[in-house]
This record gives sequence, structure tokens and C-alpha cells, in this order.
Amino acid sequence: MASSNRTLTAIAGIRVGHAELAGAPSGCTVVLLDRAAAAGVDVRGGAPGTYGTDSLQPVNLVERIHGLFFSGGSAFGLDVAQGVRRYLSEREVGFDSGYERIPIVCGAVIFDLGINRSGRYPDADLGYRACLAAGVDPVAEGCVGAGLGATVGKLHGLPQAMKTGLGSVRIEGADGLMVAALMVVNAFGDVLDPDSGRIVSGCRNSPTGRELLGMERAIHGMNRLLGFPEGANTTIGVVATNAALGKTQLTKVARMAHDGMARSICPAHTMYDGDTIFALSCGDVTGVEVSVVGTLAARATALAILRGAEQAGASHGLPAATDLVRHSSELP
Repeated sequence: MASSNRTLTAIAGIRVGHAELAGAPSGCTVVLLDRAAAAGVDVRGGAPGTYGTDSLQPVNLVERIHGLFFSGGSAFGLDVAQGVRRYLSEREVGFDSGYERIPIVCGAVIFDLGINRSGRYPDADLGYRACLAAGVDPVAEGCVGAGLGATVGKLHGLPQAMKTGLGSVRIEGADGLMVAALMVVNAFGDVLDPDSGRIVSGCRNSPTGRELLGMERAIHGMNRLLGFPEGANTTIGVVATNAALGKTQLTKVARMAHDGMARSICPAHTMYDGDTIFALSCGDVTGVEVSVVGTLAARATALAILRGAEQAGASHGLPAATDLVRHSSELP
């Protein structure tokens, strides 16, 4: 019987947990692994906020990791790593160094400080709470966890942006192959339906408007983007498969997954984004070509980004994609 779970946790051995700050629009999401998993990463954005990514380069020693985190709070949110590491260390999970077991934790952050003006940010305690909440149920989507403060379409700053969040998708290949993605959608650009090219969420024509401007078209008439801080955006996430792959192969899968980001976000990978995708191997399906997994990863990434927009709700004065349905005649 086919699983009804069509999110990242459909991949056996993966647990996902969310935690949010009380009274502040920011949070974190953790991905815990029942056993250490081979991992790769590819960073394409010009303003990344990452943790532990150098260790995943194919020329370096570490092959497997024990946990991932995604967080709001920009660089402040990197403190979440300490909570994930503490949770794993208490359970004696980690790389056996001969002296101590060292949990290998990687992650990335989004800039949500425009919405979260509280002066409080995701920290080690919040990361620990997310670990305690981690489970195998279908991943909660929308304005949860690291997606709580996510927005898109910021050509003219936050007042004309829209609210987005976190999305997750699992797709099936041949002979039992599965690939899934979880994406936190906080892009500078617009979110598109990857099949139709229709703008689903993005920059609006005015702070009170419901008409979508179309950032690519608007940028055609510009020669520079002024007045917007670099690093104030980022789409981050992970793709995972039950195929048995190594770190070098997974690095290629992560690179191919970025194709899906470019299908669902326009423009993507700008100097204003920190776009980062991790890739995990959590299974033992053999005989699968890397290019097949990468193709499915790109598709899962594109659809997860779409869901990150579609599952979000309006907040902090910003509408979400669902608020534009009744205005569909105004969409470009």
C-alpha cells in the first residue's frame, strides 16, 4: 500500500521537528536521522548563512552527519546548532573520535529580521525543543518552524512582499526509489508554479495592492537594485533519497536540486539570497544513477517551494497566496 505521507518523513530514518519563539515570529526546524547519513551540499546564493557546510565538501573527511537544522534569525539563528548537538550528545549519537562521540550537525538560516523586530532569536534552547518535537508524522507546512517569518517578493522591500513559509514534497521513481524535499521559502524573487509559470506569490504593485508586479519584468527596466540589504533573503532546504549514494554523488544531487529552485523562484540565486540545499542518503536502494536522483530532486524541490507559498497564511500585514485567489483576474 502506498504511504499517505507525501513529505520528507516518508523517507525511512528521517524525523522532523519544529519549534517557534513565544510571542515572536521566528522559529527553527530540525531534521534528525535514525542513523548517520551520507550528505552533500551546494550553496548558490550570494549571501549565505550556513553552519558546517565546509565539512561536506567532497575533499574533506566527514562523510556522514547526524542532524540538520534550518532557522530564522539570520546569523543569530546559528545558535540552534548547539541545541541540536546537545540533544544528540545526551543520547550518545555522534562520530566516534576515540575520546568522545561528536554529533556532526549542519544547517542554514534565513533572514527574517524585518518581520521579527522583537530582539529575540532562535537559540540553542529552541533547537533542543525542536528535537524533542521531532517525529515521523507528515511534516507540518506553512508558517511553522523556520518558515514562520518567511517572505518573498522583496524588490521594493517588505511592505510590498508576501508571506510564505515551509513546504515539503515526496515523489516516487521506479523500482521503489523515493526522493523528498523540505524547503524554507524566503526568496528575494517571486514564487512561480513550475508547470504553468504563473506567479503564485511575490512582489505586489503597492503596499495595499493585490496585483502581482512580476519581478523579472520589472528588473528588465533597471540597471541596479538599490536600498535593499544583502542577505535579507534566502531559500534553504534539504532533499533526501532512499538510494544508497556517497558524499560526492550527493553533492551532485544537491547541485541538480537547485534547478528546481530556479523553476519555482524568479530571480533565484541573486546576490541578495543565500540559497543553500543539502542532500541526504537514507536508504539502501542500489543500482540508481545519480542523474536520475538529481532529476527527481529538482522536481521535488520545485514542488516543495510551491507548497511553501501555497500553505502559508497572511500575517504581520502581509497577504499570502491564498489571499490572491479571489483576485486571480489581476494576476499577470
